[in-house]
Amino acid sequence: MDPLPEHVLVGFNRTILASNQTEPVDKFSGTQLLLRFRPLFVPLYSLVVVVAGVGNSFLLACILADKKLHNATNFFIGNLAAGDLLMCLSCVPLTASYAFDLHGWAFGQPLCHLIPLLQGATVFASVLSLTAIAIDRYVVVAYPIRRRISGWRCSIVALGVWAASLALAAPPSLHTRYLDLRPSGMEVVVCEEFWLGAERQRLLYSCFFLLASYMIPLLSVSISYCAISIHLQRHMVPGEPCHSRQRWTRQRRKTFSLLVASVLAFALCWLPLQILNLLLDLDSDFRILDKHYVNVLQVSCHLLAMSSTCYNPFIYASLHRKVRAHLFSHCASRNPAACLTPASELPVKESTAEIPSPDN
Repeated sequence: MDPLPEHVLVGFNRTILASNQTEPVDKFSGTQLLLRFRPLFVPLYSLVVVVAGVGNSFLLACILADKKLHNATNFFIGNLAAGDLLMCLSCVPLTASYAFDLHGWAFGQPLCHLIPLLQGATVFASVLSLTAIAIDRYVVVAYPIRRRISGWRCSIVALGVWAASLALAAPPSLHTRYLDLRPSGMEVVVCEEFWLGAERQRLLYSCFFLLASYMIPLLSVSISYCAISIHLQRHMVPGEPCHSRQRWTRQRRKTFSLLVASVLAFALCWLPLQILNLLLDLDSDFRILDKHYVNVLQVSCHLLAMSSTCYNPFIYASLHRKVRAHLFSHCASRNPAACLTPASELPVKESTAEIPSPDN
């Protein structure tokens, strides 16, 4: 007999005996408190889905519609936007529904395993895409006359990013269990991670996830930024006049500021949730965190983490006039080339298209 349903039922019975309640909503401590905030959280989750969906769709449309934007940096930016779009359209609505549904998981067993896998994979895909952008930025600045990576090689890198992301996100999905407790008299369907007998592995994976989510992108951006700064101070573009070199340097620094902003937004949004999950792994007896507030804290941190899918389109738009103009004026219907090419801010003879700089 599988010991897991019995383990969950024992937890239910202990809660029922302690609280003398029989309704499903009362069988988890903190659920009533969470439901009081449902009128606040549901609109916020809906706002995240709409903003992230529209913003990332716009960013992908910009890159796909204009062939001048088909280069390595924009390819990785598009990969980042695709991951954010996948997360906001699949993970956010289902996980939010599960949090506020009185009867638990309502989407069946296959999605119970798929959604945690997708959510973890999109996080790692964002991390690896930001790392790829940082490496590409350094190559562009350090070797300006070197031929850029080709489209098919970018595709191979993107496939590698998603394959690695799925592999790294697999452990929680493998330990996620779908438990229908209705035959036992409990009108609840549970879809949760259970690491029975493997609590140490769960803790190690939590530490790994926390470090990988921050150390990889932050280190890559820091190293790349330092290398670019040193290179720009020591080298000049051959044959380029002083004013052109200054503009060249300014544009590349502007480009790199976008990468720094993207990494900081990602890191700050995901940090509270990762710290909370680590604390819950370390504090299984709820001595640090009051169990009554855990559900509200989890949903709050999860909402902040999901909001990371919204920011990149606005980061690029805020620092580039043409992208911003296209986003708010819908001018693509009248003149797509002018709106979709941020580098059109520069004279034609000097511009090559990238989001958000004219780098080659």
